[in-house]
Amino acid sequence: MSLRVAAGQDIPAMQTFLGRHADSSMFLRSNLSRHGIGDTEHPDGTTFWIHETADRLDGVLGVTNGGYLMAQAPDAPASVWKDWASALGPGTIRGMTGEDGQVLCALEALRLPADFFSINHAEPLYSLELDRLADSRDVVRPPTVDDRTVLTGWYTSLMLETGLVRDPDRARAEAETRAQAAETDGTRLLIEDGVPVATVSLNAQVADMVQVGGVFVPASHRNRGLGRRVTAARLVESRALGARKAVLFSNNDAASRGYEAIGFDLVGAYRVAMLKAPYKLGETT
Repeated sequence: MSLRVAAGQDIPAMQTFLGRHADSSMFLRSNLSRHGIGDTEHPDGTTFWIHETADRLDGVLGVTNGGYLMAQAPDAPASVWKDWASALGPGTIRGMTGEDGQVLCALEALRLPADFFSINHAEPLYSLELDRLADSRDVVRPPTVDDRTVLTGWYTSLMLETGLVRDPDRARAEAETRAQAAETDGTRLLIEDGVPVATVSLNAQVADMVQVGGVFVPASHRNRGLGRRVTAARLVESRALGARKAVLFSNNDAASRGYEAIGFDLVGAYRVAMLKAPYKLGETT
């Protein structure tokens, strides 16, 4: 058994392996597809490691330039997670997402105290074959510069409510950046009477599969099914462009009920673990 840094010639095998575990590998697959191996500039550029047993690849692990850990190694023994923790070196990390049990194994190997995290819990993972999705009559559109103020407020609330960010000033700053990026990253707004009432994003897309993220309905418009409607409308659009499957992980029971009403099926558990502040590996805990 061995764990080594991936090289360009490993990409086809990595893509095949991750495709067999597609529902919980979308960030890994998307980063590999968009940035390949060796991108040290873009925040989503990723350093990949592969785990091999004999002649078989059975694990892909990665850390982005932005400090986010990802892994797909369902059969990895504890020694692999310890080796990876050592291989990460002195870099700075901000959090990890992925299949619940694997993230727990990685975090145990990293030995990060529980109070380092702003959020660290498992969320239900859902999947939907888009040929089962009913058509939607709702109107959605991309955001424009005129929507930045509204989206900044929404994203600030989203990060604070979900616990992704605890500090209001930091949440506001990150929300401003995200609101600007939303104009070109595939985000959509649900419109009622000419006014935005909900938003949804796709946070990963590979081949004919998309991952939904960033669904938000402001408090004044909740309990009307708008999260379900904006998600369905966005996926109808994705289906028209060639997508055949969607996955997402749900932050709360109300959202889960909405996704189930669209037709999503529960397929697993997905852990979201975000640190309160960037942590430099190797520091005394």
